Amino acid sequence: MERRTSQRRKVAALMQPKAPIVTRKRRRSSSPVHSTGETAGNEIAGDFFYWMPDDLVLTILSKLSSTASHPSDFINAILSCKRFRFLCVTKPVLSRASVRVLAVKAKNWSDSAHRFLWCCCMAGNLNACYMLGMIRFYCLGNRLTGISLLAKAAIGFHARALYSLAIIQFNGSGGSKRQKDLQAGVAFCARAASLGHLNALREFGHCLQDGYGVRQNILQGRRCLIHVYYNEITGEVRTDKEPHPVNVFMADWFAQRPGTLEKEDLRLCSNKGCGRPETRMYEFRRCSLCGTVNYCSRACQAMDWKISHKMRCTAGLVRLRFPAAFPAVAAIGGGGGDGGAVEQAAV
Repeated sequence: MERRTSQRRKVAALMQPKAPIVTRKRRRSSSPVHSTGETAGNEIAGDFFYWMPDDLVLTILSKLSSTASHPSDFINAILSCKRFRFLCVTKPVLSRASVRVLAVKAKNWSDSAHRFLWCCCMAGNLNACYMLGMIRFYCLGNRLTGISLLAKAAIGFHARALYSLAIIQFNGSGGSKRQKDLQAGVAFCARAASLGHLNALREFGHCLQDGYGVRQNILQGRRCLIHVYYNEITGEVRTDKEPHPVNVFMADWFAQRPGTLEKEDLRLCSNKGCGRPETRMYEFRRCSLCGTVNYCSRACQAMDWKISHKMRCTAGLVRLRFPAAFPAVAAIGGGGGDGGAVEQAAV
């Protein structure tokens, strides 16, 4: 009898609805120092990060954004926790983001990448202003906003932005041939050269030699070119180094969209490390010897001549085989040498 009674009690207990299980979050003490023993060790190991002040965490994240070697390193930090997600998008962190963190690939371009670069620009990051300005001006076709971002970077003495503005002024990019401003281009080149940009110094030296947008001064122009040649010979400037990420982005952007330029009969700069496209027909200058390549500037002409065009240019091959028969060609440096054997195409 007792056995049956106990069984009935068990069945009745099972048939009753179970009460909801209430879980309470463990309350942390005011400081991990007050805990003792094994509990203190576990709390310090798991919760010590949360007791770090925000200014110290911002310093660490700023160091990460300025030294990270790949964008994924910084993105993984953003996705770590809510605190990182909030602190990583603050002005002290975004303003110090390096070029490698901002190096977005053309195949990964999206609205979120565009928004991230824009947030860095609003934080005062000059590298982001330069890169987004180039992408908007040449790739997205937003000439006005692109030139404004480049100008913002140039105001902050960004050498690459100053040199890009000089190329835009020399070529009249984004407008007609009559909108070229040679004097402004020379001024931008001189400022970029004073900041140590050697391609700008090369361009400025050729302008002085030829009297292009500035009063002709052959002696001073040769001094500028000799300074560039000296840095190339000593190895401070390598012609085989990796191009800037924004130049790689532009080259990949138009390589993935082959019909974008062909519809308007436009061409890319023949220098593989440049990636700049024409904004109107016959904007760039062609090689005066073979006429098969075109360049946006003298710097791209000189770099491509030393890397590859010297051996591909028909006139250059003849000059190498018979240098005595072509003294004039040897003097100007072949099909794309430093002497400026590139002439403007007539529009």
